[in-house]
Amino acid sequence: MIEITESAARVIARQLAKHHHDAGGLRIAIKAGGCSGYAYTFAFDEAPRATDQVFEGPGGAKVFVDPRSLKLLDGTVLDFDEHNLMATNFTLRNPHAKSTCGCGESFSA
Repeated sequence: MIEITESAARVIARQLAKHHHDAGGLRIAIKAGGCSGYAYTFAFDEAPRATDQVFEGPGGAKVFVDPRSLKLLDGTVLDFDEHNLMATNFTLRNPHAKSTCGCGESFSA
């Protein structure tokens, strides 16, 4: 399960409207790489793929996750600090991350 905070849901809705993907969602995936072993990737998609797990948050905001990535994302909280002028990315509180790099974009499990 992926928990989507109110703040993250607002940003997802705003970005989907901006890109005219009103029925879409935010895709979160894990790829090998980064300075800690795994890296998060984010993209806005018009619709989930057939094998995706779809998680819905406040206001109907959707997150799409492929089965392989879900193994390392299950139990994660997706957030976005709208009050921090320096914040430009979603943040993930991932219980599977043993350590993260300084930039917060990669982790080890």
